[in-house]
Order: sequence, then structure tokens, then C-alpha cells
Amino acid sequence: MAQCVQSVQEFIQDSFVPLVAALCSEEAERLTRKNNLGFSELVKPFCRLTSEVHMRDPNNQLHVIKNLKIAVNNIITHSPQPGGIRKLLNDVVSVSQPAEGLVANVITAGDYDLNISDRSVKASVPWYNNWKDTLMELNTSTFYSATTPWFESYRESFLQSMPASDHEFLNHYVACMLVVSSGEPEPVEQFLKLSQEQHRIQHSSEYAYPKWFIPNTLKYYVLLHDVSAGEEQRADSVYEEMKQRYGTQGCYLLKINSRGSNRGADEQIPDPWSQYLQKNNIQTQESYDDGPYTVISNKNADHLISDGLDNDIQVDGLSNNFKAHPLQLDHLSDTSTSFDATEYIKTTASLHESKKTSSGTPHGTCLTLTDHDRIRQFIQEFTFRGLLPHIEKTIRQLNDQLISRKGLSRSLFSATKKWFSGSKVPEKSINELKNTSGLLYPPEAPELQIRKMADLCFLVQHYELAYSCYHTAKKDFLNDQAMLYAAGALEMAAVSAFLQPGAPRPYPAHYMDTAIQTYRDICKNMMLAERCVLLSAEILKSQSKYSDAAALLIRLTSEDSDLRSALLLEQAAHCFINMKSPMVRKFAFHMILAGHRYSKAGQKKHALRCYCQAMQVYKGKGWSLAEDHINFTIGRQSFTLRQLDNAVSAFRHILINDSKQPAAQQGTFLREYLYVYKNVTQLSPDGPLPQLPLPYINNSATRVFFGHDRRPAEGEKQAATHISLDQEYDCESSHQWKELEEQVVAVVNKGIIPSNFQPTQYCLNSYSDNSKFPLAVVEEPVTVEVAFRNPLKVPLLLTDLSLLWKFQPKDFSAKHNGETKELACGNDMIGAEVIAEFLINSEETKMARLKLFPHQTGELHILGVVYNLGTIQGTMMLDGIDPSIGLQAGKFVYNGMSVRGRQDLEIQGPRLNNTKEEKTSIKYGPDRRLDPIVTEEMPLLEVFFINFPTGLLCGEIRKAYVEFVNVSKCPLTALKVVSKHPEFFTFGGNTAVLTPLSPSASENCSAYKTVVTDSTSVCTALMSSASSVNFGVGTGSQPEVIHVPLPDSVLLPGASVQLPMWLHGPDEEGVHEINFLFYYESIKKHSKMCHRVLRHTAVICTSRSLNVRATVCRSNALEDEGKGDNMLVFVDVENINTSEAGVKEFHIVQVSSNSKHWKLQKAVNLSEDKDYKLASRERGKLCFKAVRCKNSGENYTFADIVFGNEQIISSASPCADFFFRSLSSELKRTHTQSNMFQGAVKQSFDEAVRLIQKCSKVDLNIVVLWKAYVVEDNKQLILEGQHHILLHTLGKEAFSFPQKQGFKKILGNSDWEDLEQESPEMVFLKFFRPESSSLPTRPTPDQLSNLIKTSLHYPESFNHSFHQKSLCLVPVTLLLSNCSEADVDVIIDLRHKTTSPEALEIHGSFTWLGQTQYKLQLKNQEVCSLQLKACFVRTGVYNLGTHRVFAKLADQVTLFETSQQNSMPALIIINNI
Repeated sequence: MAQCVQSVQEFIQDSFVPLVAALCSEEAERLTRKNNLGFSELVKPFCRLTSEVHMRDPNNQLHVIKNLKIAVNNIITHSPQPGGIRKLLNDVVSVSQPAEGLVANVITAGDYDLNISDRSVKASVPWYNNWKDTLMELNTSTFYSATTPWFESYRESFLQSMPASDHEFLNHYVACMLVVSSGEPEPVEQFLKLSQEQHRIQHSSEYAYPKWFIPNTLKYYVLLHDVSAGEEQRADSVYEEMKQRYGTQGCYLLKINSRGSNRGADEQIPDPWSQYLQKNNIQTQESYDDGPYTVISNKNADHLISDGLDNDIQVDGLSNNFKAHPLQLDHLSDTSTSFDATEYIKTTASLHESKKTSSGTPHGTCLTLTDHDRIRQFIQEFTFRGLLPHIEKTIRQLNDQLISRKGLSRSLFSATKKWFSGSKVPEKSINELKNTSGLLYPPEAPELQIRKMADLCFLVQHYELAYSCYHTAKKDFLNDQAMLYAAGALEMAAVSAFLQPGAPRPYPAHYMDTAIQTYRDICKNMMLAERCVLLSAEILKSQSKYSDAAALLIRLTSEDSDLRSALLLEQAAHCFINMKSPMVRKFAFHMILAGHRYSKAGQKKHALRCYCQAMQVYKGKGWSLAEDHINFTIGRQSFTLRQLDNAVSAFRHILINDSKQPAAQQGTFLREYLYVYKNVTQLSPDGPLPQLPLPYINNSATRVFFGHDRRPAEGEKQAATHISLDQEYDCESSHQWKELEEQVVAVVNKGIIPSNFQPTQYCLNSYSDNSKFPLAVVEEPVTVEVAFRNPLKVPLLLTDLSLLWKFQPKDFSAKHNGETKELACGNDMIGAEVIAEFLINSEETKMARLKLFPHQTGELHILGVVYNLGTIQGTMMLDGIDPSIGLQAGKFVYNGMSVRGRQDLEIQGPRLNNTKEEKTSIKYGPDRRLDPIVTEEMPLLEVFFINFPTGLLCGEIRKAYVEFVNVSKCPLTALKVVSKHPEFFTFGGNTAVLTPLSPSASENCSAYKTVVTDSTSVCTALMSSASSVNFGVGTGSQPEVIHVPLPDSVLLPGASVQLPMWLHGPDEEGVHEINFLFYYESIKKHSKMCHRVLRHTAVICTSRSLNVRATVCRSNALEDEGKGDNMLVFVDVENINTSEAGVKEFHIVQVSSNSKHWKLQKAVNLSEDKDYKLASRERGKLCFKAVRCKNSGENYTFADIVFGNEQIISSASPCADFFFRSLSSELKRTHTQSNMFQGAVKQSFDEAVRLIQKCSKVDLNIVVLWKAYVVEDNKQLILEGQHHILLHTLGKEAFSFPQKQGFKKILGNSDWEDLEQESPEMVFLKFFRPESSSLPTRPTPDQLSNLIKTSLHYPESFNHSFHQKSLCLVPVTLLLSNCSEADVDVIIDLRHKTTSPEALEIHGSFTWLGQTQYKLQLKNQEVCSLQLKACFVRTGVYNLGTHRVFAKLADQVTLFETSQQNSMPALIIINNI
């Protein structure tokens, strides 16, 4: 039980006090009414004696009475009606409420206050052990005082309002005060009348109520004198007459009203009556009529309304069906058995009003402190001289009667019976006893006299004698089977045993249990049983037997009284929490039960308090169904009490937690919440929009998109992909776009990226860099994608959904750095899109895209979303069915319940982790994606691709068109496109001559510029020249950044232009994503936004076509004696197409070369069939002769060798474009690799190495052009293409496609190709060994062998007659050519012999005649001739290449000297004739 203000002894003593009746004349009542008090009310604050009182018991022993209190009441001749008592008790509990502020903020999250006492106790409780420790500490704390004043008020009023009964005398009047005013004409006669009236009330059969203790009731005569108005002499004379008539101990002169009714403002008299009158004002205001006081207050309580508390109560449109189990969730739809309690609520309201009125009325205004002392002295005199002597005398008389009349004979008979029977008579159990609760004893019965004596002893605190008498009476009543009397004796015997000083015997709790069971089950008297429980529970609590007390309290809960059950359950809950080991969950559970019964009893505030206290225990334990029930009830009760904020908070908790309720229950919760919220918003319609709990918003998933939505494809027109909210974020791709933009910005700004450069971000999300304010453009929409999630199993319907924003206009074009203009911010500033209906199905996550249209520059802040939250009808039908059925947009059926509210978008920035302070603390950076800056108007470009292919052959050339459209109101300029793959596309050369005219899109029109050739020029090279500058690949320029050739370099508003675009299929097969970034600027420069970009990603799938390889070597033939520079170029072409694209065969139509130093001269060994066709997996080999060019400028010389009737001019677009682009990308790749090897070597070494290496270098590039015929849809299409081979080194094979070098060296070319074809998904790891950081100090043998080119001129066959002459001499000419750009010292040694036996067997041996060693110096590019003679002795085949040539640079000593090996054997046949 909760702590009480009084101790248990004080409580019991004050519950049973001697009752004194007061009978006043009308004049006496008028005197007391001057103080707004009746006579009984006047003396009430002074009815407790301040000093000890002595009296003697029947054994003449002195007995001390401490702290005695008496009760003086007006005589009421009608017993209180049960309905009136229930109403009285209900009002007492209703008025007594806990201190304000304990309930208001209970519904919180996280740590919370456990309001189980007047002092809130802080408890952080996710776990029971923490609770246990907290409550143990709480229980032992000196500050702990969990009081329940409503229970104490109820208990006090209940005990005071109990009607007097015949089986006990505790509520019977012991004495009667007769009060007469001294101002009456004949006071003595008035005393006589009052005395007669009292006698008539007591002894006449007309009045059954009140009850009197003994027939000879003590009469005490009180003369009331008004000091301010009456004559004191007359009062004294009347008092003297009274003393002579009634004796000095039977009368008293009480002087009051020592001053007038006008109280001095300077004097403050205490008001001791207010605390008593507040407790009793319910009785005086409600239970009794408000008529003027009469001598006999004939009060009638029949006007009370029927309590009706067990019925349902419906208030303000909310029904309460309280017949369900406390933990069964209520349904709002159950309104069938509702009871309109408006009258009851009005009664309660008037009760509060009367309390305020009575508490505000001053009492005792005519009384001084002296009068207070006189009243106190009067009560003491009455008690000392009148009441106690009368009680002492009565006890003696009763004791004497008992001894003489009954005590001895009954005791003697009982002793004799026991002696002769020899055994104890077995006692009958309560259930076996006959129901004799209706048995009545006559007033003079000895059993009643014992009970009367016991009650008198109990009232004067003589508990030992009282216990003895009760015990004796108990036996007699049980023997007579008078169960009502026996139960009363058991009850008081138990209390007397507990109250005996020194505790001679333990408290007989079983007495109380028997009494309670008898009252409840046999006598059917719940009031007496309740009194037993209240007394026994308080006693058990004082002995720390909280478990027994709780069981006792719970036992008396029943359906006949909800108020009593609620109070007892609440006290039982407090017992559980006061135990040595607090039982918190039992406390909470019984608080729930108590709250349910309070609610049934109409005590809404107490019900709400109980649920709130229990909620603190259930919260956070994962018991979601219990939490839902409690929150639902709290919300309902709060709404009934018009605590709308609490109601909203409670219903909000139900909705925001992950509910495990079925769909129907969740729908009920939601409708109830909407109803309550609607009432809240109606109270303050002009207030700020409330925060709505549903649906959930994933703030971090919010995305912001700047710009218009992408246009869909129209026929052959395909819009640029750009960026949209439908695309997933890719970190790698985003980084690539940023690099491309930085690249083009650097080119525009002459190689420097500006410090204020901010990468363009059209779509902001949780992965993008949101630390800077994003830029939006005026008149272009800002789209915000909000991620909504519906946690419920019922659909949510959002209507009139739009964004909530704040805008500050600013003019960024002003000269004063963006000064703010004071402009009224209206709807013309920002236009907002409103979504009329947005349905979120059960447990669905759905994105809403909301747009804002800024019409002026400034700073925009997107704050959140605003919408109407509602439900749709027929949600019950959706259980187990696809939610989309029947829920199409625009066809929702409202149930009329929706509320308007908002939710804020608050996005937390990224965790900072840069500095030491940030690493050691938790700090978050800003996230400004919702705070864009609206800048001035900018041009807006749209790009469309026409006839853009999705599949190409490797190396295929395809012509498409690009349309550029300016859809804004500003002209755009400086249009550029940047891509990581510039070799993929071209817009043509810089001059119109180089760009072929755009033909109509017919089948056989070539994308190349062609010229018809005559048959005489076949196999001979056709020359032309071009500069790389004409194709955008100049020195120092970035080939990735391509200028788009717009007419006049400007695209006006609304204008469009179509440009041809040639595409070149990538050399590797597979799927290629090629990114284009279009860059453009406004003609007018802006401070915030300097440029704009447009993105496009082209996806091209390439399939195999041709595999081209080429090698170049020096020709040994020196046709032009003056010029020794000619080379042989071998081109290997293989058809590796797998016929996937329907390609049947490839035709090699032309082979072109382009170089600054070399050109193809003619084809060697060309077959008669000039048409080079390659079917699937066929391979062809071409050989060409290349000679050095005559011009040595910066221009490239193009040489075309045509195999057909049409020459493709390779120096024009698009052939030259793609060649120069592939050339620049190759140069860039090799330049990056060469930068890896840097070192410091001696200058002379560097120069020598460079000269020697240069001899091995060639700068010859081969372009193989082809056509392929494809049959598609019964049409024959001609596909064109070109492959590039860049030849750098003599003797080294070059390829038209990138090589995977790591395994190619190991496996060889053919094996590598087989491996590629068989398992294309295999990926090989390549391990790199770190190379030396310095350049190689010695050239390789291959490089040295190319310093000097040698050639032997001799007859292939020589006839000689060995019969005539045994020695055969053959003249041989040795040609030496210096291939380097420096002077070379050459040594020719003819003494070399072949040592290999195989060579001897094959070729035989011969001898050189004449000088065997020559030393020469060859100037730059010089050719020298030596005449030699070879001597043979027999016929055969001989190899003349046995000479050795040593060479070194003229300015070097001996470094780099090595043998110059011939490239092929020089065979001669010697015949005999």
C-alpha cells in the first residue's frame, strides 16, 4: 500500500471515536451561522484533546488515555441511502487528485520519470535488474513517500459514512449536547424542549435512526452567549440557574462572537476550519439539502442520481466499452451499449465549483483567538467532567451486570460441561454454520452487553479489556451461530489485539480473514467486509507483510463496485512495489487493472494516472501489444479529459512503433488518431502546422534534382541520357564525369582550373558532396524525391502533398556582391507542384517527387513536406489481396477523416574525421542539398542523336547526325564535347573541303570521300598530304576536348542545328560505355554559374571483324644507287568475324600509309585478281614497298594503294580524323609509359644511344580500309571500316588491336588467340617487376645492326669450266649504306669462316681474294661500293655472306662495336661447263 500521513495506530483510533450528538435551538444555530459555520462545524477543529486523560477501569486501575478525539455531529434521523454513499465516495475520490504536473509529461522516450510518488524518481530502465536496484534504493530512502490522498479521503469518508448497525455500538451516540442561546426569552424552557425532543428521538419507535449507546444518554447543557450582542449579566444569571438545576458538571456557558462581523484589515485570524470543511463539503453540498438548519435536520438523499457507473460512458463522440477485459483492445465502432453521462459530468463540474466556493468563504469571522481558546476549553471540560465520567460509570455498570446476570452461570456451565465431557467440542467451519445472519438479540441480552462494554473500552483505548470482552463475546456468538455478531467480534478482537501496548500477543490475522469471509459470503455485507480489509491491510502493511496485504486487497475486488475495486487494486500495486524485492511487473499489471476499474467507475483522471504509471514499466521491453493497449487507453482517457496534447502523443506512440497489431486494429488506431488530431487542430486553426508521425520519411535517402526531366526517344531521335532520378548513383561513374568536366574547364581556362570551380551536380544524394550550396537556375524546376515508408498494414492516403520552403530573394547580378533586395515573398516567387493524391499501400516504401519552380534569383531553403494524412474506405478488404486492386489514382473513397500537418526534412551531414579533434569527438559536417542558390537565367542545351547505332563491327565507320537545340531564352556559345574515347567519333575536319557533303541516308552511299580511279593507277600509290592541326590534333592541345563546329559558334534561343557525326567502332570486341560531356557557356558572364554541361552515355556493342598485323624491314635491294632508303611492309589480314552480324565476307578495298618520312610506293607480288576477299577465318598477306618521302615538313604524306575502282581519300574526313585520333591516343599512352623511366646518364651516352636507336625507328602508319556486305531484312547493306597499325620499329610486329602482353610473350600469338576465343571470361593477372629507373646504357644488338645496311651484288648463277681452269673467280660488289645521321667508322673483315658443320654441308667453302680487311668512314647517309673477288675450287651452292662488318660512331672510342649481321644469306650457284 502507499504511504499514509497517519500511522496505523492513529488511523484506527481516529476511525473509532466516541460520538456526541448536538441538538441546537434555532437561535443558537443563528449565532454560529455568523461565522458561516454550524455548531458541529464550529467545534470540529477543537475536538482532539491536547493533554492526557485519566479514568479508572472496573478493577479500579488507573487508565491513561492519550490523544483522545471525539466527534460532535448534528442529529440526522434518516440513515444514509446506499446510492447516496456511493455518490459521496465517488465525489470524494474525484475531487482528490495528485499534484499538477505529474501526469502531463509521462509519455516520453528514453529515460523517464517513474511517477509512483509525489517525488518523481529518475530511473533509466531498459532492464528489470536496474529497476530492482532503483526501487530497493527508493524503498529504503528517507525521501520515499508515495502517498495516495484520494485513497485516504475515500477511506475516511467511507468509515464516517457507515450507517450504525445493531450488532455493534461503535457508531452509536454516547452523549448529546443541548445548545441554547442566551438571547432567547426563556433559555431554561428551551433546554427542556430540547431534552424532551432528544428523549422522543431516542425512545420513540417513530425514529429508528440514529442509534444510541445506552438508554440513559448523557445530556450536556450548553448555553451559547454572543459577546458582541448579548447581555453578559443575563447569561451569567441563566448559567447560575442551570448549575443549580443540572449541576456544575452537566452544563457550560460558552461565550463566542467577541467582535462584530466586520473584520479588521490589519488583523489576520487563522482559519482552522478550512481543512475539515474541504473534506466535508461534499456531504454538506451534495448529500443533504441546502435548506436552513432546523432543530431536527431531516435530510433526504433521494435526489441523488443513479450512479450508472457500470454502464458504458460516451463523451464527445468517443465511446468506451468497459465490459471487455482490461487488456483487450477496445474498438471504436462498438457504440451499441453506450450511456450518455453528460449529467454525471455536470454534477462533477458543479462539485468542483462548490469546492471553490466553500474554500473561498471565510470562516470564524466573528471569533477571536480568545474565542478559539474558549471553544477548546469547552471541549476539554465536556470530556473531563461529562463524557469520560459517564463512560467510566457505564463500563462499571455493564461489568457489574455481566458478573451478576450471566458471567458466572455461563462460565460455571461451560466448565462443568468440559469437565464431564472429557473432550473438546469440535468447532464447526464457517461453511458448515447455519446462515443465521438475520438473528437479532434483544437489547438487554447479555451477549450484547458484553459487546457494548467491549466497544466502550475500545473507544477509550482500553484495548486489553476490550480484547477480553470481544473474545468472550465471539465465543458466545459462535455458539449461538449469530454470524454477523461473531464476525463483528472477531474483527474488533483482532484490532484490539494489535493495538494492545507492549504487544502481548501477535496480530491474529486469521480472525480478520474469518470476519471478511463471513461478512462477504454469509452476511452479504460488502461494506463491513471492506472495512475489515481496510483495517487489516493497514495493519499488515505496518508489519511489512506486503504480500499478505496485497492478497487481501485483491480478494475483495468484485464486480459490484468498480470504485472500490480500483482503489484496492491500486493499493495492492503499491504493496508489490514496497516489498523487500520489488515486484515491478506486478505493480504495473495491477495498475493497469486499477486504471480499467477507475475508467468503469467514471474516474477518468485516476484511470489516466494509473495507465501512465504502468506505461513506464512496460515501455521499452518489447511488449508491443501491451504498450499499444496502454497508449491507446491513455490517448482515449486524455481525449475525454480534453488533454488533447497527451492524447495526440499517446496515439502517436502507437503509430510510430513497429506495430504487431492486425490490420483492422491498426486501422482503428489510425482513425482514432486522426479524429483526436482533428479536434486539436480545430482548437487553434491559425496555429502552426503540427508534426505528423506518418508516414515515415527516410531523410538520408532524400534526393534533389535540378533541371527538366529528360525527353524520351522519338523514333530515330534519341535524346542524350544526361542524368535523371531514375538512374542509380555510381561512385566510379561520378568520378569520371568530374574528371571530364575538370579537363574541359582546364582547356577553356588555358590549362588552369579556377579556384572557385565547383563540379556540376545535377542530382544530389547521400553519396554526393553536399558541403557546398548547390546551384539552381531560375525558371528551371527543382525536384525533391522524398522516400516515404508506411509501417502500417493499412494504406495511407496523402492528399495535397507539396513541399514546404522558405525563400530569400537576392540579385546576384548586382555590382555589390549580391546585396539582398527587400521584396515581398509571395507565390509569384516560387511555384510549387501539388500532388493531389498519393497512396502508400501497406508496409510499402514509395518515392514522391515534388517540384518547385523558382521565378526569381535568391536563396531557397526546402524545409519539409506538408500534406493531408487520411485513410481510405474498404481497407479491411485488402487483407490477403494485392493492395493495388481497386486503388487506382483518382478513385480513392475518403472516409471523411484527414488532418493537415507537416514533416520536416532534416538531413544529417557526414561524420567529420579529418582533424584530431574531429576524430576524438562526434561532429557532423553540413548537408546543404536542400538549400540551393537560384542563379540567373542560363542557356539550356538539348542534344538528340539521329541514326545512332547500338552495334558496330570493330573498326567500322558509321555516319550519324547530332541535333543541338537551345531550349532556353539565352544564346549559348563555346560548345565543346569531351570524352575519354576521342577516337570513337568525329565531327569532321576544320575546313569544309576536308569534310564530305552529308549525303541522304541511302544504303550504298559511302561515309568516305571517294574519287573514281582509272585502271592504270592500280597498285601504284596516289599521294596527298594533310596537317594534324586541321583535325584538332595540334601540338599542345587536348585531343579529348573537341570543339563542336556550330555555325557562327553561337546557338540562338529556340534554334537547332544538325551536324554529321562519324563513329568508329572500338578495336576490342564487347560492350563499351562511352561518355560524352557537352560543355557550353552563356554569352553573358555570370558570377555564380560560369558554364553548364550535358551528359550522354552511349552503349556500343562491338563484334569481331578483321585482325591486322604488320611488320616492316629494310630492303636489301638498292635500286636507286644514290638512295639506299626503301623498306618492305608486310601486312597480315585475318577475318576473325564469327558471322554474328550477318557478315559474309570482307573486301580489302584500299591500304593507305601516312607518315612524315615514309610512304607506300607500290604493292609487291599482287595477284591477278585485284579483289581481295576474305571469308570467315581466312587470312591474307600483302607486301608493299615503302620509300622515303621527299618533303620533310610538318605535314603528313598520305599514300593510297587502291584495290578497286574508287579511291578513298585518306587525307580527308573521316579517315584522317580517326587516324589522327588513334595516333594521338597512342602517343599519349607511350608518352605516359616513357615518363616512368627517367634517370641521369652521361650526356655523351645519351646522345650516342639516341643516334643508334634512331636508326631502328620508323614512323610509318598503315590504314587498312575495308568493306563488308551484310544482308539484313532482304536488303544488302555495305559496311565500311578502317584499321590502323602504327609501325615504330624495324622488324617488330605491330597490331591493329591492343595486346595483352603478359601472357602473349609466353604463349605466342596463335596460342594466345586460341585462349582468347575459348575462354573470353578469363582474366589474367599481370605481375610487374619494378624496372630500373635509368635508361639502358648500351643499345641492343638489333638496334646496332641497323647502323650500316650492306648489300652484295653478284650473279645468281656462274658457269665455269673447271677442266680448263681449276680456280673460279667471281666479281662481287659490296654496297655499304650509312643509315644514321652521324659519321660511322666501318671495318670489313673478309677472314671470317663459318664454323657450323651444318653450314659447311649445305653451302661449302670458298675464299675471298685480295685485301681481306677494309677500314672506311661513311658520312651521314653516304653509300659506298667495294669491288671484291670470290674464289671457288668446285661446283656447288655457296653463301657469300661470310663477311663481318664492324661499325662504331666516329666520335666514340670503342663503345658499341658489334658485328653487323646480314638479314638473309647470299647464295650463288657455281656450275661446271
